[in-house]
Amino acid sequence: MTAVPAVPDPPTREAAERAGHLRRARADDLVAYATGSVGMGVWVTVPGLLLLYFLTHTLGVSPFLAGLTLLVPKIVDAVVHPLLGTLSDRQARRAGHRRGMLRWGLLLPLSLAALFTVPAGLTGPGAALWVGGWFIAGNLLFACFQVPYLTTPSDLRIGYHERTRVFMFRMLFLTLGLLASGVAAPALVASGGRGDYSRMAVLLAMGMAVSGVIGLAGVRRLTGRCGFRPPGGHAHSVLGDLRLAGRDRDFRSLGLSYLFTGTTTHLFLAALPFYTRYVFGDSGLTTVFMGGFLAPAVIAGPGWLWLSRRTGKQRGLLLAQGVFIAGSLALLLGGTAGVAFTVVVVVALGTAFAGLQLLAFSMVPDAVAAAETRGTARAGAYTGVWTATEATGTALGPYVYSAALAVGGFVATTEGHTVAQPDSALTALLLGFTVLPAALMAVAVAFQRRCGLDEAAQR
Repeated sequence: MTAVPAVPDPPTREAAERAGHLRRARADDLVAYATGSVGMGVWVTVPGLLLLYFLTHTLGVSPFLAGLTLLVPKIVDAVVHPLLGTLSDRQARRAGHRRGMLRWGLLLPLSLAALFTVPAGLTGPGAALWVGGWFIAGNLLFACFQVPYLTTPSDLRIGYHERTRVFMFRMLFLTLGLLASGVAAPALVASGGRGDYSRMAVLLAMGMAVSGVIGLAGVRRLTGRCGFRPPGGHAHSVLGDLRLAGRDRDFRSLGLSYLFTGTTTHLFLAALPFYTRYVFGDSGLTTVFMGGFLAPAVIAGPGWLWLSRRTGKQRGLLLAQGVFIAGSLALLLGGTAGVAFTVVVVVALGTAFAGLQLLAFSMVPDAVAAAETRGTARAGAYTGVWTATEATGTALGPYVYSAALAVGGFVATTEGHTVAQPDSALTALLLGFTVLPAALMAVAVAFQRRCGLDEAAQR
């Protein structure tokens, strides 16, 4: 059988590396940089995993209103991200770095603590307004950190595979944040009381603060070691940057694919507590399944990196998407096949999740590098559009699932009360966790197949 050829760096970049123009990041600098992703993982996981359940089971917010409470802040977030990307490029041209905006993101832990510390007596619409307001504030602060932070690999003078290596470190530490918070948070709020949610948020916020400070230092060290490439050209408008990114066919295909990928994975997070409680009758399994989902992702990164070197990032990403489709459908059997079977499926989904994150994110700097050869590279603008796409996916996932619950007639409740759910609601929450994400990921595959970044890298 003919071996699959390895994917080389573009010849021009190989020559540049030999000439010393491209550099290799030191492992200790990458560790410091990637530590900033731990706090990012907490912010992505905890609201995504617990906020919908917190609203519908502790604060008495209806599924429809709860979905809007999660969606509207993310719409605001998605609009702001491209603006921050353009502003980040302007700061990079003026100051020679992007750290000014990133420092504002260090205030994010305050929003996490406030998000789950709802004043006593607030239920229903009032509680939804409190949560929604703090969610908007937190998302804006998260964007201030995320946009310049994720633009860093595009700013560095490094090559095609080295960008994947940078994101492998980032993915490892992001997954550690996802794992720690995804396992700890459900355990800390097992009783469902408001006080438990507040204490959980304060505890995790302290870890986020430490993570952010170390990540900021890592950005400074990486750019000092590998060099900083400020965006070329003069300042442009936000609309101009959006048009530029939108005209890039490969970046557009990658972004649309990740929109549906992000929607699928965040639907999984939001739906998991419902799946464990109503399919297995045991809310404690949320912690078990989250551990099974995220633990493999900690060690799967090097495997996906090896695969991308052998086959290219595009094929690896399509494989990860295919595994997620198969795994989502297999969860239909969870209630009858048992916990052990479900854990195996969830482990497979977690392994695929690692590839979805690592390979998709590492292709964004590839898109910037390809645009650079055309003289149109604006790293901050591309990253702003990308993070806006990610923010939209994180919003749509829980909202789509809450819409499925609403259609099924799911009944909300408050702390200390339980209600019997109609059969239609149980059917909706199961299909919304299995068939629906499989269909969304299939759309992601269709868009990803149109992306030609790997082919461009080999020309």
